[in-house]
Amino acid sequence: MNPSPIQKRAHKYVWLYLALILFLFSFGLGFFVGGGWYVKKEISNENGEVSLEKVLEINRNLSHGEEVDFEQFWEVWDRVKEKYAKQPVSDLDMFYGAIQGLVYSLQDPYSLYFTPNQASEFAESLAGEFEGIGAEIGMKLGQITVISPLPDSPAQKAGLRPGDKIIKIDDQDTYDMDVSESVSIIRGEAGTEVTLTILRGDPEESKEITIVRGQINVPSILYEMKAGDVAYLRVMQFNEKTPRDLDNKISKLLKAGAKKVILDLRSNPGGYLDSAIDMSSEWVKKGDIIVSEKSSEGVVNDDRSIGPSRLNSLPTVVLVNGGSASASEIVAGALKDNGLATIVGEKTFGKGSVQDFEVFGDGSALKLTIAEWLTPNGVNINEQGIEPDFMVEEDWTNERVGEDAMLDKALEILNN
Repeated sequence: MNPSPIQKRAHKYVWLYLALILFLFSFGLGFFVGGGWYVKKEISNENGEVSLEKVLEINRNLSHGEEVDFEQFWEVWDRVKEKYAKQPVSDLDMFYGAIQGLVYSLQDPYSLYFTPNQASEFAESLAGEFEGIGAEIGMKLGQITVISPLPDSPAQKAGLRPGDKIIKIDDQDTYDMDVSESVSIIRGEAGTEVTLTILRGDPEESKEITIVRGQINVPSILYEMKAGDVAYLRVMQFNEKTPRDLDNKISKLLKAGAKKVILDLRSNPGGYLDSAIDMSSEWVKKGDIIVSEKSSEGVVNDDRSIGPSRLNSLPTVVLVNGGSASASEIVAGALKDNGLATIVGEKTFGKGSVQDFEVFGDGSALKLTIAEWLTPNGVNINEQGIEPDFMVEEDWTNERVGEDAMLDKALEILNN
């Protein structure tokens, strides 16, 4: 069996995994740096692999800091092992649960710890192939919320919309449920059903939507020529395939004699930062700022265009809505602030934080917020989103019979 993308990268992060264990149970950074080889020997089995049992045992004998009493952690661990009604209890499940609780305590909806199975599913979703309903789920104002259903997905066909608040998944209340848990429940084998109870509208009314899960294969970019020499590019995902697909589509539209461009980022939940920079670089001149990353220490690092800026001189309209998030907002903000595009649609979702994704030795992974994104003009995407130059609200009734007010507005701007 071929190793998964997660497994291929795992060996690179075995020491990061060990470091997380050491941090969780208060080894202390100095102890790890000073005695790393000794520690590795002490917690390894006869095959040289990290042994969870030895990790748990060695930490009982360590002195801990004064501010946090880890003896209480071990007391709870022992009580669960001794008294919980349904035995046996899995050490591994308790271990993963403890780390998930550690990350959850940050109260950051975008910082998540994935078990190996969850990490593998996450990698598959970024690759554009998975089984489920085909919708990006996030946290907004403490509520599990639909960021965007993917076009032609089971979720969209069933009527799920950006901004829908999910209050129940089948019979499970989502109160106090994190994003990772909700996604794991919603996803499932193709052909099976899941019922979401959502809140929508003003005033909000609850509604049940039953969705038949399917095989989700997401193309990164769709392309066609519109009347008036207008090239239409709809970006579905920002994944590892996107730069290559974009290069191919740009070659086609230039060969077709396109003189104007519509870049459709509606209901695009984002993806890889590098893909967003590559896309923006087709408009933004080489060396100009695309997005800035502001760390917790206030340090600002600029990500600049790498060129070749083939579309720099073509009038462009970017379409966005409330489901445009993350990498979509980076591209929209870069083109808007550099004066290279007119933004049409609705205010974007406002997901402007930077996550570092690290894979550990057992295939588990940590997605941790490390910075916030600022547009070239200093707009904090996470707090403000991207405001359109022309506000056009989506008319769901019209869209279902083939009309598209946003697209019509874009064509009007470009052809007048």
